Amino acid sequence: MNHWLLDAWIAGVALAAACGPLGAFVVWRRMAYFGDTLAHSALLGISLALFLDIHPALAITIAGLALAIALVGLQHRQTVATDTLLGILAHTSLAAGLVILSFFDNPRVDLMAYLFGDLLALDRTDVMLVLAGTASVIAIISGLWRPLLAMTIHEELARAEGLPTTGLKLALMAMIALVVALAMKMVGILLITALLVIPAATARGFSRSPGQMAILAAAAGILSVSAGLAASLPLDTPAGPTIVTMAGLLYLLSLAKPAQ
Repeated sequence: MNHWLLDAWIAGVALAAACGPLGAFVVWRRMAYFGDTLAHSALLGISLALFLDIHPALAITIAGLALAIALVGLQHRQTVATDTLLGILAHTSLAAGLVILSFFDNPRVDLMAYLFGDLLALDRTDVMLVLAGTASVIAIISGLWRPLLAMTIHEELARAEGLPTTGLKLALMAMIALVVALAMKMVGILLITALLVIPAATARGFSRSPGQMAILAAAAGILSVSAGLAASLPLDTPAGPTIVTMAGLLYLLSLAKPAQ
């Protein structure tokens, strides 16, 4: 196996392993639209990276964290529904990113790569960054598993028991923001939410416990990455979209499971 293909596979597997448990919470808490909102804010992050001359992943993570904090703050005001807030934040951040980019005559980024991803273009630095980031996410979500699960099952009861629900929400959103930043060059802005949601949805029908669903979601993601990379080479198709297509096919196959 060529080293660049091995690097792509390792990075994809690491990302899928982090997306499994994180995607389970996205599905349980119905946060898919939040993932889309973070993906929209990524363009603002890329613009900030150019403006501040910092690594795009760092800038995208900062933009995602700022959006998460803004969302939690606005939710406490309870002026409009959460989905309306997400729509406002998503399109405002996307528009702001485009406005900032317009000030650069020749932006030093490949916007198409960020929109659709280019997993096979990752270098060793990108791979090490993905491994470090996904290991951090897995460690944090493992440490916070029980409090996050308690908040997901019954938020008001969790708050009454003394759990810091606002902090837990921010932690969960921060992990999603980090995964979005790490996955941007792999599957792109337009497809990152699919990698969070589809494997978790696939695992749901086969799971008898939250922990089992998180593990099966990671396994489904890893299988999708492996199958997508294997198919993209002979078919000469882009790796990121092919991986998400495989994830979608795996979900459709899961629907054939006999009802219990």
